[in-house]
Amino acid sequence: MEANPRGIGRLPAAFLRAGSSSFTEFLSEHRPELLPGARSLPAGPGRIEAPHGTTIVAATFPGGVVLAADRRSTMGNVIARRDAVKVHPADEFSAVGFAGTAGFSIEMVKLFQLELEHFEKVEGTTLSLEGKANRLSTMIRSHLELAMQGLAVVPIFVGWDVDRDRGRIFSYDVTGGRSEEHGFAGVGSGSVYARGALKKLYRDDLTERDAATLVVQALYDAADEDSATGGPDATRKIWPVVTVTGPEGFRQLPEDDTAEIARAVIDARLELPDGPRAALM
Repeated sequence: MEANPRGIGRLPAAFLRAGSSSFTEFLSEHRPELLPGARSLPAGPGRIEAPHGTTIVAATFPGGVVLAADRRSTMGNVIARRDAVKVHPADEFSAVGFAGTAGFSIEMVKLFQLELEHFEKVEGTTLSLEGKANRLSTMIRSHLELAMQGLAVVPIFVGWDVDRDRGRIFSYDVTGGRSEEHGFAGVGSGSVYARGALKKLYRDDLTERDAATLVVQALYDAADEDSATGGPDATRKIWPVVTVTGPEGFRQLPEDDTAEIARAVIDARLELPDGPRAALM
């Protein structure tokens, strides 16, 4: 293919040279203005009000890892959306859920998906799960300037580690600092309440159904205490998004299954409004 640096219909020369397996690095060299973190905000008083999404929770079980999120996004004290989707596949064996500024979150998810696909095409193999987690950390770090202005993006990354034959969970802070979580994790404004539920109810021997019920219980508790988190909405039939990543890859639970779990949780709360009780000893 003939290179044409003048850009009159054919690919520029930059696209025809062997280069980095990182699409983000390629973009930062040739079109840095397209990166989410490379944008500067216009001068103005106070913080910018933009739709924000919460809450994201995850839990491992012997057959994989469940990642789930509520559906509400807020803008200040206003509900911006009731049916937001905050959990997405990263590739065949991993998934990512974001709390924080909704617009930048979706943009970063798409860039991360492209980053993993680009690596696979250039190198002819997939990144390890650790490598994927590290790539995401670098992307978050590049967003730090906007995060300091109140437009943070804070993810949970999960996946099936084919080398270790188990599901794993990684959490991040706004600086890109990465931590591996064992058993369960939560991010977002309702995460402190969700983690309380996860801590009391989590077991190592959960089935997939148990793990899905556990994360819905945790999201219910988060919504019960945090106004920015939306609980299961039986009236509008809006249910949490629940996904499973295991040795067969990523999949989202069918809405009928999620609705069945959510309705069972709601019905049980009619008897025990504060949720199931954990044993004292």
